[in-house]
Amino acid sequence: MGIKVVKVKTDLEVMSAELAGKLLEKQTSVNFIDKINWDEYPYKPEVKFRIGHTDSEVLVKFYVREKNILAQETKINGDVYKDSCVEFFLSPLADGNYYNFEFSCIGTPHVGYGEGRHNRIPVPNDKVELIQVESSLGSEPFAEKQGDYSWELTVVIPKEVMVNNSLDSLNGLQAKGNFYKCGDETSDMHFVTWNPVGTEGPDYHQYGFFGDLDFE
Repeated sequence: MGIKVVKVKTDLEVMSAELAGKLLEKQTSVNFIDKINWDEYPYKPEVKFRIGHTDSEVLVKFYVREKNILAQETKINGDVYKDSCVEFFLSPLADGNYYNFEFSCIGTPHVGYGEGRHNRIPVPNDKVELIQVESSLGSEPFAEKQGDYSWELTVVIPKEVMVNNSLDSLNGLQAKGNFYKCGDETSDMHFVTWNPVGTEGPDYHQYGFFGDLDFE
């Protein structure tokens, strides 16, 4: 699978997450995180996303509807995958190395870099803090809530966060990536992907199953 990552039209050099969400709504199309790759985890929340970029920022907006929401992690680069979590893995140069951008439903971020699951290098906290995040659930942690919940999360990722690459501009990148939804400590554990992953068990750190992300 592949996505043409639209260059969002704006007069601003730097934008807020709130504005990014509005521009994505107007200028980009919806994509679906809806692949169940592992039969032992059949639960599938409804998950969609939009993606775009400026010269210097990647913009992503997620839309989620799920049974249970959980938000306990508050530390940068903590275990956000245990909470209600959305993830965006990006290999800017399509060279086998990639960043894992992970966000809990209250926007707590985790960002690493490397070639595979093992020996990931955490991106320094001061760089991760450059990411702007806006969640419709706010930013305060909470124990699991069960029912029927819908939430949205918008992130603005400056190229400076991608410290292991010297990117003059995001224009024209022939990148690779994948998008995920998980919640390892929610009552309905789930592992849902945008691009199919053909491993025996859940594993998001699979560059070989990334899709194409063609930046305008």
